[in-house]
Amino acid sequence: MSDFETVAASENQAARRGVSGEPGAPNQVGVPQKPRSLAGDAWRDLRRKPIFWISLTLVVLVAAMAAVPALFTANDPRDCVLSRQHAGPSGGAIFGYDFQGCDTYARAVYGARASLLVGALSALLTGLIALVIGMVAGYFGRWVDAVLSRVIDIVLGIPLLLAAIVLLKRVASDSSAVRIAAVIFVLAVLGWTTAARVVRSSVITAKEQDYVAAARMLGASNGRIMWRHILPNALAPAIVVLTIALGSFIAAEATLSFLGIGLKAPTISWGIDIDAGRVHMRESATPLVVPSAFLALTVLAFIMLGDAIRDAFDPKLR
Repeated sequence: MSDFETVAASENQAARRGVSGEPGAPNQVGVPQKPRSLAGDAWRDLRRKPIFWISLTLVVLVAAMAAVPALFTANDPRDCVLSRQHAGPSGGAIFGYDFQGCDTYARAVYGARASLLVGALSALLTGLIALVIGMVAGYFGRWVDAVLSRVIDIVLGIPLLLAAIVLLKRVASDSSAVRIAAVIFVLAVLGWTTAARVVRSSVITAKEQDYVAAARMLGASNGRIMWRHILPNALAPAIVVLTIALGSFIAAEATLSFLGIGLKAPTISWGIDIDAGRVHMRESATPLVVPSAFLALTVLAFIMLGDAIRDAFDPKLR
């Protein structure tokens, strides 16, 4: 056998085995290897972290609880009988009853809806504000960046809870929908600064890339460049920040409701129940502990999930 035939036979055997010494060569005959992406690397890293699966499981449970509370309890949280005041566990009331004779567990389950709704919509509105301001400041720079950066600094210097108390004091409506909308608006208007800074930094980095320069040379407008080329790069870090912020917004809503400034009865909320449980804590601590535990686990789950995603997308932390 000639040297040429020997080399050809070796290459055929390597191709059948799916082995090749050339970079980027197919691992099987006719099947090229897919290039590795940042999202793919991040997902591979997340799959190996127990903290990610624990936090994701808790988030899914809370979301299901808010969407379909009947799956978790058959009792009506508004079915209150004073004769059952501070009664122990019985039937479906696994944590007993509160000072009004309401099922403590059922109220905690149904309280997830208002708390998660406020947190999710506040984070969504915050993200929209942060994306607009952060992208405009980072892309145009110069005096636009200077003005918007000073606005960010001013809003960042305002204490969120103190300003929320002052603003929500002006809302005199007893409508649950109005008060929920007011809390969402106030939290979003006061809480967008951190996400805006992250978006601004991402945009400043992205606009210096070669593909942005190429799009500009081809005559693409500023709007098209920002929408098609820069926005996808700014979304990932913004989503990480907003995931953590969602947990903070849920805690802020509970704090405002606890202080009597946020949501009010007949809306069922963890903050409202914690406040009521505090007043009657000497008679029974369960109505205070149960909603507090639901709130703490939910906030912790979102913060842990955001931290895990942030670590996975940061190459320096791998």
